[in-house]
Amino acid sequence: MEASSPLSMQETSLPEASPAKPYKKSFVTTLMEAATTLRSPSFKEDTYVVSHLKSSEKKALQELKDKLMASEACDASMWGTPLLGGDERADVILLKFLRARDFRVADSYNMLVKCLAWRKEFGTDFVLDEDLGFKELEGVVAYMQGYDREGHPVCYNAYGVFRDKDMYERIFGDEEKLKKFLRWRVQVLERGINLLHFKPAGVNSLIQVTDLKDMPKRELRVASNQILSLFQDNYPEMVARKIFINVPWYFSMLYSVFSPFLTQRTKSKFVISKEGNVAETLYKFIRPEDVPVQYGGLSRPSDFQNGPPKPASEFTVKGGEKVNIQIEGIEAGATITWDIVVGGWDLEYSAEFVPNSEGSYTIAVEKSRKVNPSEEAIHNSFTSKEAGKMVLSVDNTTSRRKKVAAYRYIVRKSTSS
Repeated sequence: MEASSPLSMQETSLPEASPAKPYKKSFVTTLMEAATTLRSPSFKEDTYVVSHLKSSEKKALQELKDKLMASEACDASMWGTPLLGGDERADVILLKFLRARDFRVADSYNMLVKCLAWRKEFGTDFVLDEDLGFKELEGVVAYMQGYDREGHPVCYNAYGVFRDKDMYERIFGDEEKLKKFLRWRVQVLERGINLLHFKPAGVNSLIQVTDLKDMPKRELRVASNQILSLFQDNYPEMVARKIFINVPWYFSMLYSVFSPFLTQRTKSKFVISKEGNVAETLYKFIRPEDVPVQYGGLSRPSDFQNGPPKPASEFTVKGGEKVNIQIEGIEAGATITWDIVVGGWDLEYSAEFVPNSEGSYTIAVEKSRKVNPSEEAIHNSFTSKEAGKMVLSVDNTTSRRKKVAAYRYIVRKSTSS
């Protein structure tokens, strides 16, 4: 295997920008941009450090423990943690139930007892070991992939594949199939929960990203309502933020169906992004190297075989602007490998190698071409025969829209003497 060259750590020169042509935004354009990312009232994740709680909250926590101690569930455990073992992990779990019921002890206790009964009946402690036969849905419909900028595991959900009638019948054709799907969906969530710390100052919740593109509304109503009800009743405060992407115009109608099943606290965590702004929205919360390629990021499933993803550099391409990224210091015989993506592309891209020698010609590694909005990140490599620099260009001069972008690269020296 080739060793990574120290040159791969060199700083890339700052992007060179061609001046953008000034233009005035119309009133309608301004309103559209303001509506691009709709977010409910800001949600700040609560503390699980007991010493930071209000006196009334500390009292409620102790009262919940007392009620649990006096019940048949006094020796109960959840996610491998005894609820009355004096463990700080137990405090985190109990506080989740209290917060879900606004620290009303009786309501929190009832919710907890019902959840314990459901987990026993459902067999959640064993679901991770089961093969439920949904290999075709793994990495497509619901899956854990990467972390957000604050370290929360991210769960992606996309139900567009169920527009296919054969697929829908195969998964939801009867009540037994629906039950099996719900069991698989719980399995995916339990995988994510296994990544949580359950510590007062740790990461104690997930991020959920739900792709509404091509989602069949009517057909999935029963399954969606059951999933929402099941998760809200038995997994309180497990989601720090819910991000809805590719939101179509009819989302308000869909939301009216879901809304009665959601608490105000849950709705305060929502981020809603319309179609065409997926990368721009996700980059606010998740680094590009952790965003799946189908959503304008750099993360591919095969990347996880090589350890943590390599960090990417982020930049913005303004409307009417051309950006040149220059990667200098490439030696003769070295191989440079790069990934680059622009959210929503719809611009010109090219890559060329410029030798240091004045007598040499510039090599068009990738000829200039229009990249379609649906295209994923570009991955390519080039082995130089002489020293020089690589120039990656993205030309947005025909558009007025600002776009988020990211790239990363590594340079490996030649192993030949």
